[in-house]
Amino acid sequence: MSELTSNNSGSKPDPRSDALQAQIHKLEALSHQLPNPTALARFDEETEALIQKLFGTAHPQLETYKYAELAEAAVMVNLPESAQEDSAQNLPHKAIQQRRQVLEGCLAELRPQEQGETVALTGEDHEDPPGMS
Repeated sequence: MSELTSNNSGSKPDPRSDALQAQIHKLEALSHQLPNPTALARFDEETEALIQKLFGTAHPQLETYKYAELAEAAVMVNLPESAQEDSAQNLPHKAIQQRRQVLEGCLAELRPQEQGETVALTGEDHEDPPGMS
């Protein structure tokens, strides 16, 4: 089976979505541990690199993610006002929540693109190429 055929099957998830989903799972695991600034910084570096790779360096989600690291992205990720009014004690939790929302936003933005690519690559008709009949 060729690489093109194996990578474009409609039933396989796209590796780009898988990478974002993996980051969301990593973040979930980090949120259940004692705060570890080193692990979180490494996670942020990985995540920023992934967002740049998937969307480019000028994409708004990258800037939003950087604000989320500081728990300053509440308006950008459309958090309800009640969630925006947390005290300083909850800043680490708030930053994790905002990171998660940015990643979920990236995933939501990527999925329709992937579906469109799958349709374009698999085609709607299954006729033989010219000269093959």
